[in-house]
Amino acid sequence: MTGNNGDPGAALNEFVAIVRRLRGPGGCPWDAQQTPETLKTYVLEEAYELIEALDKGDPPHIKEELGDLLLHLVFLSDLYEEQGHFSLAEVTAGIAAKMIHRHPHVFGDAKAETQEELRRIWQQAKLKEGKTPASLGKVSPALPALVQAQRLGEAAARMGFDWPNIKGALEKVEEEWQEFREALAQPATPAWEEELGDLLFSLVNVARFLNIDSEGALRRTIFKFVKRFNVVERTLAKAGKTPETATLEEMDAIWQACKQAKAPSP
Repeated sequence: MTGNNGDPGAALNEFVAIVRRLRGPGGCPWDAQQTPETLKTYVLEEAYELIEALDKGDPPHIKEELGDLLLHLVFLSDLYEEQGHFSLAEVTAGIAAKMIHRHPHVFGDAKAETQEELRRIWQQAKLKEGKTPASLGKVSPALPALVQAQRLGEAAARMGFDWPNIKGALEKVEEEWQEFREALAQPATPAWEEELGDLLFSLVNVARFLNIDSEGALRRTIFKFVKRFNVVERTLAKAGKTPETATLEEMDAIWQACKQAKAPSP
């Protein structure tokens, strides 16, 4: 790059030129062989790496991961332009037009003072685009399961299929927990998995009522678990032990101490 840090348009144009050179004659053989099908995995990986960076709150890392994801978005747009379908300019113009259309309270004369009014304006705009925003079929099955469950719950709620308040959602958790325990009292059957799924779905509904992102909440808990277990491993190593050679009581004592001290990142 040559110095367009302050001009995103110029910087993007230069980056597009770099991608096209990589794919063109005399460029990189690997880049030239990629297709939309081969890039799907990379797009997903980069998206998750960006989420990880966002969870850690590390701006330099976030900047790097945004760039990696941008590479694949530009790459895909260039591939489809080569096939005569659309260009990156059309992608950008399309999303710009959509944002203007869906924000008449910003770019037009509409008024919105509450979140409910904002939601109504957004849904009306989608309807004018010929879309059915509340339909369960609009929730992508490719989403991670927790995200998909939360989006399905939101869509169902918009169509009136919901409890009036969180009390009903909490009671559903209690009901599913009891059914799960009853299933576990029986020999191993497919009901174990089914009841566990029902319990997880009911917990996601509670998260929805509390405006908590269930996927993000679980991801942060996983991160916390890894940090604490790393402390357990390091503490055992100082004593010449490993988790495999230590007792459960030894590991639990370190875990509890770590929990009380809110152990820092390794």
